[in-house]
Amino acid sequence: MIKFVEIVLMLLTAAAFTFLSLWGLIILLFFMGAQSAFFGPLKFSILPQHLTEGELVAGNGLVSAGTYIAILSGTLCGGLFILHPAGRAYISVGIVSVAILGFLSSLLIPRAEPAVPGMKVDWNPLRSTIDIIAFVKPNKQVFRSILGISWFWFLGAVFLSQFPTFSKDILGGNEEVSTLFLVVFSVGVGIGSTLCNRLLRGKVSGRLVPYGCLGMTVAIFLLYCFSIAAGKTEILVGVKTFIHMPVSWGIIFSFLLLAASGGIFSVPMYAIMQSKSSNEHRARVVACLNITDSFGMVLSAIFVALLLTFKVSIINIFLITGIVNLLITPLLSRLARDEYDK
Repeated sequence: MIKFVEIVLMLLTAAAFTFLSLWGLIILLFFMGAQSAFFGPLKFSILPQHLTEGELVAGNGLVSAGTYIAILSGTLCGGLFILHPAGRAYISVGIVSVAILGFLSSLLIPRAEPAVPGMKVDWNPLRSTIDIIAFVKPNKQVFRSILGISWFWFLGAVFLSQFPTFSKDILGGNEEVSTLFLVVFSVGVGIGSTLCNRLLRGKVSGRLVPYGCLGMTVAIFLLYCFSIAAGKTEILVGVKTFIHMPVSWGIIFSFLLLAASGGIFSVPMYAIMQSKSSNEHRARVVACLNITDSFGMVLSAIFVALLLTFKVSIINIFLITGIVNLLITPLLSRLARDEYDK
C-alpha cells in the first residue's frame, strides 16, 4: 500500500514538473517525507520476521548500502538530467518508473502477519511521539542503539550538507568536486556496511561500534590536516584538476574512511535495535528511531548555522564535530559490553 501511494505521488510530481508548479513540488515533497515516515519503520521491522538472527547484520548492511547507492544515483541522475533541454521529461519518467519498480518489488516480499492486529492508533502526534519515546527508553540497549544511529545521521548531515561549501571555499573546487565527495561518501558507507557482516561473521554484536566511532574521528582529523595542506586554488577547478593536486587523494581517502567507519558504526546498532525489540512493538521502536533521526538532522542544521554565524570556517566545523565524536565514544562503547559478547 505504501509503495502504491508512492506511484501516485510520483505521477503528481511529474505533473508538477511539467507545469513548473513550485508550490505543487513543495507540497508533494512534504507528502513524500510523510510516506517515507511510514515506509522506514516497515522496512526495518519486517527484517527480523524474514531473517534469522545470524542474517540480521547482513540484511541491515544490504539495506544501508542500497540506501546510500540509491541516494547517490538519484542525486547524480537528477543533477545531470536537469541540465538537458528535455530534463524535466527525463526526470518525470525516471521517478515514476522507479516508483513502479519499487511497487512490483514489494509484491515479491513474503507476507508478514501483524504482531498486534488490534492495536489502537493514537492520532495525537505530540502525545504519541512522547509515548513512543517513553516506551523505548527503559530498554537501555535499544535506546542507546537509537541514540547512536541518530548521532551517525547528525554527523552525516553535517558533512553531506556542507560538501559544496567545503569544496568551493576550502579547496577551490567546483560542483564536480563536491559531487565526487558525495560519490566517495556513498561508496564508503556501502563498503563499511557490507564489510561489517564479514567482520562480525553474522553475529549481532556491538563490539565494532567503538572502533567505528574512533575510525570516524581519525578520518575527520586526517581530513582537517590534508585540507589545510591543500590550500585553496585561485580559480574554481574541476575533478580532473583536483585529483592532480598533491594532497587530493589524502582528502578522498579521508572521506572514504569516514564513510566506511560510519557504516561499521551504524549497522550493528540497527541489528541490536531489531533483535532486542519485541515483535509486538518493533515498528514503534523503529518509529522512535525515525523521530530521533529527524531531530538529529535538524539539530545538525542548527549546529552548523550557529557556528557559521560566529564566522567559524567549514573545515573547523568538521574538526569540532570530530572532537565531539571522540568525546562521546566512551558512551557509545557501552554497546560493546552487551549480552551478545558475554
